[in-house]
Amino acid sequence: MCGVVGIVSTQPVNQALYNALTVLQHRGQDAAGIVTWSEEHGLKRRKANGLVRDVFRTRHMVRLKGTVGIGHVRYPTAGGAKSSEAQPFYVNSPYGICLAHNGNLTNYDELAELLIREDRRHLATNSDSEVLLNVLAHELQVRVNGTPTPENVFDAVEALHARCSGGYAIVAMIIGFGIVAFRDPNGIRPLVLGQKECDGSTEYMVASESVALDALQFERLRDVKPGECVFIENDGTFNSRDFPGETRHTPCIFEHVYFARPDSILDDLSVYKARLRMGEQLAGKIVRDFPDHDIDVVIPIPDTSRTAALQVAYHLGVKYREGFIKNRYIGRTFIMPGQAERVQSVRRKLNAIDLEFRNKNVLLIDDSIVRGTTSKQIIKLAREAGARKVYFASAAPPVRYPNVYGIDMPAASELIANGREAEEIEKLIGADRLIYQDLHGLIRSVRHDNSSITEFDTSCFSGEYVTGDVTEAYLSKLESRRNDAAKAARKKGHKHEAKVVSL
Repeated sequence: MCGVVGIVSTQPVNQALYNALTVLQHRGQDAAGIVTWSEEHGLKRRKANGLVRDVFRTRHMVRLKGTVGIGHVRYPTAGGAKSSEAQPFYVNSPYGICLAHNGNLTNYDELAELLIREDRRHLATNSDSEVLLNVLAHELQVRVNGTPTPENVFDAVEALHARCSGGYAIVAMIIGFGIVAFRDPNGIRPLVLGQKECDGSTEYMVASESVALDALQFERLRDVKPGECVFIENDGTFNSRDFPGETRHTPCIFEHVYFARPDSILDDLSVYKARLRMGEQLAGKIVRDFPDHDIDVVIPIPDTSRTAALQVAYHLGVKYREGFIKNRYIGRTFIMPGQAERVQSVRRKLNAIDLEFRNKNVLLIDDSIVRGTTSKQIIKLAREAGARKVYFASAAPPVRYPNVYGIDMPAASELIANGREAEEIEKLIGADRLIYQDLHGLIRSVRHDNSSITEFDTSCFSGEYVTGDVTEAYLSKLESRRNDAAKAARKKGHKHEAKVVSL
């Protein structure tokens, strides 16, 4: 999962892009990058591994001159945690194109081979984002002789949709001409469009979440539609074309469970309201499955489960308490790149307040249980703090299947619920009782206010992949390439490469 942003303005955009990326930092903490352009100063770039605040120092910001730009925050799914794979990516032909990508291609291997063999393009990384960039560049190049028109751009993106499969939200900059933004025809990954009036002209912004628009005081216009292409020229001229082919709007439901900020609105759905309703649905499940409960207190695992936990406590008629204090300088454990890092981070990230646990039967609420690492460690913390019984409830259903559309759940063997029932998972994480949300309850929670969304990508819960091209062979190859052992081997290799270079 990554965060993308693009701005077309009449004013310098460096600080605005920086501010937007800090607001989107929760979507990726591995690397960050900004590219800007202006007629006077040309193309300016800065990207590196690390948090936004560490990648961009004053000297970098001063050099990022321009009134048009895009930015990216990354956490590694495909590829690895190397600075060479930090985005935005750049290709110099045609015109020069920079691209920032959120998502994952499911036909990466076939596309990479075709690009090299038939399109005669070189790939410098193992990132599917570079493949997307080169597909876009190739399709634009074969259609344009001179200045690209909006129709040229739209045709190129439609050709890209025909070649690419998976979940993707793209913000690209055609240097000297404007910014292109589009989503996959299933609308799996989010992309929001906004505008602002400034000194008599209209500025435009696209971002992964509406909260980035809010922070920069842009008005949220709407979401970019599945398969739609938006082309905003450098002078502020706005162009768009709906996808003429078949679309099936199935946004990723895990955005509402965990990734998105609660103050965001995605596809006209409030993340905060979805999480409130998750708590209501979960409380109903607890009442049905555990009617004679002896719960003394409901305690959330900060931060994403707080909203749901409040509703659970209210509907159960028991106390709500903050029992864990979070160290906000530790990254999100789910998106850490290896199991060892996740295990080590839990105690550095959370500390229990003994007063809230001592001699009590506590119900811990989390947004989801993925690998089970964090859940097991947190239950242990609760017992050490003096809890008499520790019950555990997940606001999401069991995560049993890999996610292949841009969330780092590639290895089924690393998912604690894969091939296991709740009773077995209960024992593995050390809970006195484990209660999961039902999938239909989660869907009801997210699909509120008579939403036009009728279905979601629920593949990590249901095993149903909306693109229709995910096979067992693909999943097996993905697992071997992206499980924690493979990541550790690549990390070791990168360190060796660095030592050789330093010699």
